[in-house]
This record gives sequence, C-alpha cells and structure tokens, in this order.
Amino acid sequence: MSDNKQPSNWQKSIEGEWHGLPSLFEASGTHVGYNKVTRASEFADGRTTYWMQTRFDATGPLNDRFELGSPFKFGVIDSDQDRIYTGPDFVGSGRPYGLLVDSNYYSPGWNVNLRTMNHVVPDLGIQVYSSQLFEADTLVGVFNGLYIVTDDHDSNSKTQKRVEQFLEQERKDGKRPFNLPVKHAGRFTGKFEVYNDKQELVGHNEVTIHHKPINLLHSEQTIEIKGVVNARWTAMRTRNGNHHQYHGPDMFGNGMSYGRYLYSVRHVFGQAFKLWSRETQIDEDYTLVCAWQFMQSQKEQYTTFGVLRWEEGDLVLGAQYVE
Repeated sequence: MSDNKQPSNWQKSIEGEWHGLPSLFEASGTHVGYNKVTRASEFADGRTTYWMQTRFDATGPLNDRFELGSPFKFGVIDSDQDRIYTGPDFVGSGRPYGLLVDSNYYSPGWNVNLRTMNHVVPDLGIQVYSSQLFEADTLVGVFNGLYIVTDDHDSNSKTQKRVEQFLEQERKDGKRPFNLPVKHAGRFTGKFEVYNDKQELVGHNEVTIHHKPINLLHSEQTIEIKGVVNARWTAMRTRNGNHHQYHGPDMFGNGMSYGRYLYSVRHVFGQAFKLWSRETQIDEDYTLVCAWQFMQSQKEQYTTFGVLRWEEGDLVLGAQYVE
C-alpha cells in the first residue's frame, strides 16, 4: 500500500486488465513459444494486489519450467519510490520512472531472478514489456511482448474481439527479428523523458540517430542528443544473426536481440560512461520504443525513454551491374 493509502502514479497508469502474448526465448535467442497472459494490478481498501493468469505454448525444457503456478496473486507495497513485491509468487521490487518501471525480483517457482521493464506508451496504446531471466548472473531465457489494456473485457464482445485480433497479430510478430534498414540511409528522431537517479523528471532529450548502411551487415550510426544530455557519438554497427556489435570510434560494445527486442551495452571511449539500452521494433516502419539508461562511474545517472520514428533517406545499396 502507499504511505497515504492512495495509489502511486505508476499504479494509476496501469489501471485496467492487460492482455498480451509474450514470446519465450532461450538464452541463445531461439524462439521456443508463447505465454498468453492476462494480468492486473488492483488497488482497493489501501492495498495493492497483483494477479496474473498465464498459459504457455512452448517447446523444450523452458515450457516445463515456466508452466507452473498460474494463477499468480501477490501483494505489492506501492509507492512512487519503490514497488515492493511481497510474494508468494514474486519477491523483490520495482523502481518507477513516470510511465516506466524497472523491476528486479525473484520467482521461487520458476527459480529465476527477473529484470522486468514495463513501459506504458499512451500515444501507441500499448505497454512494452520484457523480462530477462537469470540464475545469479547467468541468463537462462527472455520473455518479451506488447500488451493492450481493457476495462470491459468480460462483458463486451467487441472488446473481446479486439483482444483476440491483437493476440493473433502478436503470435505473428513475436518472433520477427530485430533489424535496421539494410539498404536505405535515413534517421530516427524522437523526444525522450529524462529522470535522474532520484527518479525525478528533470527534462527531455531530443534524440536523432543518423543511419547509413555500409553493406547488408554493417552500418554507420551517429547518435545526437540535445537537452538534459548533450552528446554526439559515432560507431560502426555489425549484425551477425541476433548478435550485434559497436566498433567505435566513439562507442564500443555489443548486444543481443530476442525477436523484436535488442538489449545492448555501449561504452563511451575514454570516459567512465556507458549506455544500457532496450530497443523494441514495434512495426514494419522501424518504429522503435526505447529505454536508455546512462551510467556514470558505474552508477545510474539518468533513465530516459521515448519513441523513435524512422525517416527514410537515400537508397545507398541499390542494384549493382557490371558493364
């Protein structure tokens, strides 16, 4: 419960019943199935209770591991500083930043530690969800997928139909691989909210990523940020399957994609500064919903998030001919 017996701002932002079909991936990035989920976090009489109904449709040992415990129901100590999960299904906490919460908690039934990030995007009418699943520091799998919210699902046949259509689309899109434009140059642009290490909104960043393919697996990208953070970094990106690398000169690091989601860590050359990112490609127009965390001297400095939209430029890898 919150200290004043009122729901937190995050709790207010997730009112309603959420419906999704997250994909399940092995640690290697192999897609092995889906998990149909209906969930809600409900505030009543000064208490917050989270419930979740799941049904797995997967193959391999992860299906047996995670097809356990549904329906889930556990208590939440709710506040704008921390959301503390009090079991029995999940024990740990979440850290809210406006319309995003970054959680770290443990599932006794699944025997995994989860880093879960939920980002509500009102303009797109979705919640962008992912959970990285660990045993200690070892990644054993990933859940990710989009959710939509309803407030009349049980009683409204049109709402039920809308949810069914959304889940069917998620079944098609859930294993679609993350990829950037491979033949056209262009740029991604958007505005990100910026929160400091005290979870206070301190302003916005205007973000532009200039993108130019070099060949089908390599591209040059320059990230320009103006606002609370002011920076310009260029790096060559490579992709080999779902493995990504950043080769400098300004940023070095790597990433792995799990379907539409790319998780990366990039280190800025010559500085005690790095960027952790989760970037989600939500449609075939390359729209990216991003969560970026800036780390200074190994400590959280800013958490930022927003939507980047693609503006196509010149075709730089067109058909080639030999005369």
